[in-house]
Amino acid sequence: MKQIRFDFNNMFSFNIRKEHAVSPEELQRMGKVLKKAHLHLRDVIKNPTSRVNLGLEWVRLPYQDRRLIKTIATLGSHIATRYENVISIGIGGSYLGLKAAQDAFCGSYYNEFSKARGRRPRIFFEGNNLDPDTLGVLLKNLNPKKTFVIVISKSGETIEAKAAFAVVEQWLKDNIGAKYGRQIFAITDPASGSLRRRIINEQAKDIYSFRNLPLFKGVGGRYSEFNMGLLHLAIIGVNISEVLRGAREMAEKCSKISVYQNPAYLYAALQYILYKKKGKTISILMPFSQTLKSTGDWYVQLLSESLGKKYERKIKVIANGQEDWSDDLARIANVGRTPIVCSGTTDLHSVAQNNVEGENNKTITFIRVEKFRNNVKVPNTGDFISAKSFADLLNLAQEATEWSLVRAQRPNCTISLPEVSAYYWGGLLFFFEMAVAFEGELLNVNAFNQPGVEGYKNYMYYKLAKPGLPKRIKNEIKSKTLIKKEKFII
Repeated sequence: MKQIRFDFNNMFSFNIRKEHAVSPEELQRMGKVLKKAHLHLRDVIKNPTSRVNLGLEWVRLPYQDRRLIKTIATLGSHIATRYENVISIGIGGSYLGLKAAQDAFCGSYYNEFSKARGRRPRIFFEGNNLDPDTLGVLLKNLNPKKTFVIVISKSGETIEAKAAFAVVEQWLKDNIGAKYGRQIFAITDPASGSLRRRIINEQAKDIYSFRNLPLFKGVGGRYSEFNMGLLHLAIIGVNISEVLRGAREMAEKCSKISVYQNPAYLYAALQYILYKKKGKTISILMPFSQTLKSTGDWYVQLLSESLGKKYERKIKVIANGQEDWSDDLARIANVGRTPIVCSGTTDLHSVAQNNVEGENNKTITFIRVEKFRNNVKVPNTGDFISAKSFADLLNLAQEATEWSLVRAQRPNCTISLPEVSAYYWGGLLFFFEMAVAFEGELLNVNAFNQPGVEGYKNYMYYKLAKPGLPKRIKNEIKSKTLIKKEKFII
């Protein structure tokens, strides 16, 4: 069976000048650092308590119980045959992971054409924004009796998802009546949170209301597609077992200590050197496949929230090798590459100009697809593109972009997928997750928390007078008011 290929040649100094690339000697000199990072990450993963408490339980998701997978697959098929529409409510990983899967497997115009869906329901994503023009239009044009609702939220308190769910729930209640909860499915914390309490209360009245699945402990949202995204995959008809098999086999490949045998380690090490020593602060991901553009959006969240950190990590070893991590307030890091997703060939007519001739502060990662589901050919026009397939033209454009970047001394690399299938997509996601985790080790930051995201949430909670907000947060907001001078408002 063909495998995903990783071509890192254009990040090395034999293709790009040394000031903009990594020499083999530089990578070799990092040998001890890379080994230390590997051993530490391996030990944390091997310790079940550390793995859960620190947020690394995602490494076990490819190995889930087959009975659970079968149950989810059956449930997804049941929903798909009974409903014309599904509204999926969630934000962050609870949206981006699902949207990535939707576009990868369903392709363009899935919602527009019933034949393209194979009689499966249309999928609509809400709760990922507070723009009233989207949800309002959607509910005016859907039949509530033919619509199933999935809400994904660990706590049930994230404002975007909470607000959207309240509106959609009322819409169902007004149009269906007392048993509306049978058209609601919740994916949330297994034991705590307002959404879990709601499930308990509703099921006490009707056991078929608010059916649910748990979000696993120790799995952060951006790492949770193989947990909270499985029901969505089942609804759209994707073979979940194949997704997890791809992730599982990639996990085995990414467990090797040698960077020359471990694509995630090599990718992370090269990006780390280029970032810290060559000034490559921007990381551009450019899929040459429209079906993978949303996978790029998922990656933006993964890299941003995981590695964009103010403080270095302080590690405290407790009993039995268990670790506790905290921010080292004495060591300000302010690190993290800035991720941007572009689309080939669309953005070759815009962003590529800056990539080739702008500031040389970027690395570019291409995702290339060797075989597409459809094969559209140019008619026999008699000119230079006559009878050429779109797939061949697209991959030639990727090759040409690679050449133009090397010519301009811009480091880049290519990930080649034999095709966009459940197996390869599962492997691709796990590769990126492990690469980010390993780069977090090299940067010595906590790649599994996101304290910076809490700032805007706390401000909104304060302004909305949410009960239970800690006094220290209230005091901080009171002491740091926004200054608005009229002369600077034109």
